Amino acid sequence: MFRVLLCLSFFLQTTGLRSPAVAGVAGATRRLWSRPSLRLASVANEELAPVPVQLEQELGDSFLQYAMSIILGRALPDARDGMKPVHRRILYAMHVLNLGPASQHRKCARVVGEVLGKFHPHGDTAVYEALVRMAQSWVMSGTLIDGHGNFGSLDNDPPAAMRYTECRLTPLATDALLKDIREDTVDFLPNFDASEEEPVVLPARLPMLLLNGANGIAVGMATNMPPHNLGELVDAMKALVADPDLPDDELYKIVPGPDFPTGGYILGMDGARNLYNTGKGSITMRAKTHLEKIQGPRRSTCEAIVVTELPYMTNKSLFLSRTAGLVNDKELEGVSDLRDESDRDGMRIVIELKKGAVPTVVENNLMKRTQMQYQFNGNMLAIGKDGKKPLRLGLREALQEFIKFRFQTVRRRTQFQLAKLEARNHIVEGLQIALERIDDVIDVLRKASDSASAKTGLVDDLGMALSGTQMDAILDLRLSRLTSLETKKLNEEQKDLSGGIQEARKLLDNDADVYKMMVQEWDELKAKYGVARRSQILMDEEATIDLKEEDLLANDRSVIVLTSGGYIKRMPVDEFNTIKRGSRGKAGAQYSKRDAEGISQFFACNDHDTILFITDKGIAHAIRAFQVPFAGRTARGSALPSIMPLTGEDKIAGVVTMSSAELEDEEQFLVMITRNGWIKKTPLSSMKNINSRGLTVQLVESGDALLRVRRCTSEDSVVVATAEGSVTRFSTDNTQLRATSRKSRGVKSIKTREQDKIVDLEVMSKADSEQGSSLLIVTQNGYGKRVKIENFRKQARGGVGVRAIKFKTKKSSNGDDKVACCRIVRAGAEVMLTTAKGTIVRQSGDLISQQQRQSTGVALQRLDPGDAIVEIAVVPDEDLQADERAS
Repeated sequence: MFRVLLCLSFFLQTTGLRSPAVAGVAGATRRLWSRPSLRLASVANEELAPVPVQLEQELGDSFLQYAMSIILGRALPDARDGMKPVHRRILYAMHVLNLGPASQHRKCARVVGEVLGKFHPHGDTAVYEALVRMAQSWVMSGTLIDGHGNFGSLDNDPPAAMRYTECRLTPLATDALLKDIREDTVDFLPNFDASEEEPVVLPARLPMLLLNGANGIAVGMATNMPPHNLGELVDAMKALVADPDLPDDELYKIVPGPDFPTGGYILGMDGARNLYNTGKGSITMRAKTHLEKIQGPRRSTCEAIVVTELPYMTNKSLFLSRTAGLVNDKELEGVSDLRDESDRDGMRIVIELKKGAVPTVVENNLMKRTQMQYQFNGNMLAIGKDGKKPLRLGLREALQEFIKFRFQTVRRRTQFQLAKLEARNHIVEGLQIALERIDDVIDVLRKASDSASAKTGLVDDLGMALSGTQMDAILDLRLSRLTSLETKKLNEEQKDLSGGIQEARKLLDNDADVYKMMVQEWDELKAKYGVARRSQILMDEEATIDLKEEDLLANDRSVIVLTSGGYIKRMPVDEFNTIKRGSRGKAGAQYSKRDAEGISQFFACNDHDTILFITDKGIAHAIRAFQVPFAGRTARGSALPSIMPLTGEDKIAGVVTMSSAELEDEEQFLVMITRNGWIKKTPLSSMKNINSRGLTVQLVESGDALLRVRRCTSEDSVVVATAEGSVTRFSTDNTQLRATSRKSRGVKSIKTREQDKIVDLEVMSKADSEQGSSLLIVTQNGYGKRVKIENFRKQARGGVGVRAIKFKTKKSSNGDDKVACCRIVRAGAEVMLTTAKGTIVRQSGDLISQQQRQSTGVALQRLDPGDAIVEIAVVPDEDLQADERAS
């Protein structure tokens, strides 16, 4: 019972929970602890009084000691040499074993055994994994161990057992970490059993913490540092030495971001700036790809996305498996084959595309759904304050910590070298004194009975002021050193020693000289081990970090159908083949009996376009074309209120499609006309901030309703058509139609006769006039013609217009004929006609006869009894050209 309460109390204390139940558990534990049978007593002396201990205090202190032991002794790297204790002990043990770059490889099991037996009393698996990591070139910017054998791979293959692999130190490890270790540059402490000594920190010459990065999980904290470029770090340290107050912007120009050994792209600078400023930030990485034309099946060529570099720490085999799963589950469209062609020369993953697939869309989907793009969540936490306290470091703080440490090691090395030079100079001076009276020295030595009497004779008999060290050197002097040549060498050595002592003292007296030496050493290491940047940074204008929905979809052309019953759907244009004039066409929609008017809106657009739906009350709603659900030709579609916030009384009167660039264009306007003939022009840019409730764009009076909406500029002209075949054309400049606010009513457009009404509005652009475009006029009974624009001269707004078409005198089964709609058609364009019952015909505009205004036109579509033409849609020219290029 007591054990259960003790464990529970420990858990509650460490989690910091406070409640009556917690207090009850703590009280029960204290009561049990106070029982005599549970008191601490000495077995050897039962008369010793029990030691009173507060359980909460003891548990808290013990847990804190455990946490600090993990933080300082195992999990976090030191900011000075960038090493965790296990890595530092491995490198030092290899140095002790003389496994330098010039030595032969030795079994990793031998190194692991040395580390375990002398310095690191933990599991052999953890030591071997740490050793392997320092040998993996795709993990470390500068590898510290030269491995021989299987040390794993990018596919996350495990390394071979330690009894099979071999290792030795790399030149970088020797030159940058271990070169000064025997020159009193760092402190040594006894190992776990006081049988050996190990360094507290390695005398690093480079900031390994930033060069190779680090990761680790401690108690209540963790670190994850990205690797950097050696040359950039050296340049940054030199800049900070020259100007400690260097602005952050200048520092970030030198080190713009991490440099991952696997290469790839880094998207933008914001993530790296946050990491460098605060010590915590997220960096978005992306694979490096390119498009290739490769030999496909049946000797045909096809496009392929070739991946040559993956983001840092990405498992290649897992990426391939994930991609294959997406293709098999039909979640990734457009991929026909996937294979790994990587070899010793580098990575090469080939993703073959199906015919007609858009490479950009497939690549964006791969970025969104796989590890071709993912974030490195950095947390720059390390042991600072001379190894005493965990700190979160920015780039500047990490570099300054290392510069401070390196300054101390250079001074300690110089003091060690000075002491060594002075000791040798002291001996040389004694030898020179002895050589000046060599005959007397020899006589004293001959008469002496032992070494002690010889030393006494040199001082007493010859009066030489010699120290014990100098007298020992004289007694050890070989006869060969008595020659004149050796005497000359001794004089030259003494001269060199004096110069070295002078330089060392100057270095210790002048901090600037210490920094100068540090910079010189950094330049040497940069020249020897520096490499070009491997991770390319894409600036903010080149980098799309957050892929939007449109980035994952092809910008295909589609037809959107809206019925009067309030249903909408999207269909691909290719669903309807181009057929000859006068054909019946295909069914394009299904409607119920209550859809008395059938199709109300019908238009073609690109899937990335923004569609502006404007109700008959003048309220505008905006959605993207790809947000309209796909449906089959004969399907009804989706209810309009499920896509837009509409009520049952709202009717869509006008539809305008536009690209994102056009929405920002200040020269673009919306021109709107009501059934009573009121027309107005409003800037398109005022539609940018449409919220979920919609935006009022036209003031509609009682008894009136919005009829049609189009886009225009001030250089265009508008055509207003009536049911009886009258057309008026006037300019959209500020003279005839000035721009007004969203909530204005507008001005009068055309004067209609009795029994006549306005049926359509179309815009003629300046380009239409220059390119010889025509006005296509279609009647409800399926007749139509093209009329040259020049046949409609510009008039003053508000007139009765001119006759544009003459109707057939023979009555049709569908009743008297009326104008259904009109459109501007350019040469080579295709048009799609739809009837009230949903039959759609796609045909070339060039096949429609071009006639005069007074002619009756030709049959465009064969109609069923009771059916009528309601709309025309013009296929976008740019997409038509894209189709021609693809074919």
